[in-house]
Parts: sequence; C-alpha cells; structure tokens
Amino acid sequence: MDRWRNKVAVVTGASSGIGAAIAKDLAKAGMITIGLARRVERVEQLKQDLPKEAAARLHAIKCDVSLEADIVKTFQRIRETHGGVDVLVNNAGIARTNNLLDVGTTADVRAVLDTNVTGLVLCSQWAYKSMVDRQVDGHIVHISSVAGHIVPNFPKINIYPGTKHAVRAITETMRQEMRAAGTKIKVTSVSPGGVKTEILDSSAIPKDMPLLEAEDISAAVLYVIGTPPNVQVHELIIKPIGEAF
Repeated sequence: MDRWRNKVAVVTGASSGIGAAIAKDLAKAGMITIGLARRVERVEQLKQDLPKEAAARLHAIKCDVSLEADIVKTFQRIRETHGGVDVLVNNAGIARTNNLLDVGTTADVRAVLDTNVTGLVLCSQWAYKSMVDRQVDGHIVHISSVAGHIVPNFPKINIYPGTKHAVRAITETMRQEMRAAGTKIKVTSVSPGGVKTEILDSSAIPKDMPLLEAEDISAAVLYVIGTPPNVQVHELIIKPIGEAF
C-alpha cells in the first residue's frame, strides 16, 4: 500500500457497512479518502473512529450515484479540490424486497438498476478519465456479490442478482477496454457472500446463517489494490465458512 500513500481514493456508498469500513481503512492506510453518500453526515461521523491523522485524510461529499448530474458535479469537485482520482471503490448498492414478477414495482426495479449498474458505470467513466488524463496507473474496484455468479434461492430478491451479473460482465468489458487502450489501470470485482450490513433484511435471514463482517471485505479491497503493478486480481469471491450458496 506504500505507493498509494497520499493518493486519492473515492468510495461510493461510504455511510455504512462495507463502504464505511473501506473508507476508514483506506484513510488509515495513508490515502486521501473521499466518502460519497446521500447521508453525508454519517461519513463525517466515521472520523470519530479514526486516529487524528487518518481522520484528517477522510473527506465526505454528498452524492447520489443514481443521479448522473450528482456524479458529474462530484467528480469535477474532486478534480478541483484534490487533483483527481487514483483509486475508485464502487460500493454503493441497494436492494428492494418484492417479487420480480409483481406488477407495479417498476420504480423499485429502476432504482436498483440506476444505483447498482448505471451509477457504477458512470463513476467508473469519470474515474477512468481522471486516471488517463493524469497518466496514473489507477485501480477501479467493484463491490459485487456472489449473487453475480449464482442466483441464491432467497425470497423477494428481485432484480438484485441481475444487477450483480451485469457487474461481472461490466468488469470484464472494462478490463478489455483498458487493455486495448494500452493502459495499466486495473479493474477488480470483489464478490462477497452474506455480510452483516443494512442491505440485508434481518427478518428474512435464518438465525444460523453464517455472515461475514464488513471489515472482511475491506481487508480484501486493501489486498487487491496493494498487489504489485504486474498483478491484477480480476475477480475475488469471499464466502463465510458454511455458507449454503
């Protein structure tokens, strides 16, 4: 991680769960860390959990990644205030609990697609542009899910697995485009199994279901971005011991 010290990392969905853990760990690792979230005050509160020097490296910007105008404005602000983006962690993601075939759920389907797929792509476009413009061998990390490799038999999971299957294809498409462009920019998809986060409906989780901690996923992100320049971890699947799917 030494080569990333004082470089700029952007983490979407940084207000809680996996995103909060990643933002804190990147700041502790010496990166200027910008946490994006709709609930920006919760990102500010993360500073209370950090040593003074790390807290000074954590910055919060309000941004809804389902809105293109928000993304454009935010990445322009990052360019003006911090110079650009060296590492992007696309963590923001939502789920809606209703059946995919239920009539009248169009708004929910669009909301999940806008955040989990379109927002991820748009943030990646602006981060990639920043890296190319400054000739930086940066790294883009997508926080995906095992639901992008299978479809768990889980009630009312709706379009969520579809969005994560899309992320898997998007990751490979980006890798191919980066290679064709002659860059050494990396892209990685991290696919966790069940994690203790707010995205899960606690009432629907079996009491004996094994779960990962958000910090387990953050450790994985630091591992993949900390690999040598000639190493690209393309896909990393992390499951808790005993997971059923």
